Amino acid sequence: MTYTTAYDTAQESGYYSHGTPAERWERARLFFDARDYTAAARVLDGLVEEVPEQTGPRLLLARAYYHSAQLGRAETELRRIVEHDPVEHYARLMLGRTLERQGRHAEAAPHLRIASALAGDFPQD
Repeated sequence: MTYTTAYDTAQESGYYSHGTPAERWERARLFFDARDYTAAARVLDGLVEEVPEQTGPRLLLARAYYHSAQLGRAETELRRIVEHDPVEHYARLMLGRTLERQGRHAEAAPHLRIASALAGDFPQD
């Protein structure tokens, strides 16, 4: 086993799940802010399972998936948020963008319209 592999194994074994939910939330945000979206998702995946009722961690998980091109996973998390809270503006917007990025423009359009309406972005006459 090489040093890198041993280090990676140690990282995988507990680093991402270590600490209180608040500590893991902060660690995930640090990874996200550093644009290490895959590491952020690893931390958030366990956190979301632990606190499924909280929108913040699930939304950041969806964003981490989106930015790391895991669009199917992003879509799944965003649909869960929208199902639980249909007026969650940013989840609607992200779901629309995720669907667009997958080339599913017809499916994206209603979510983008709802997000726009929820944000108060109405056409000016």
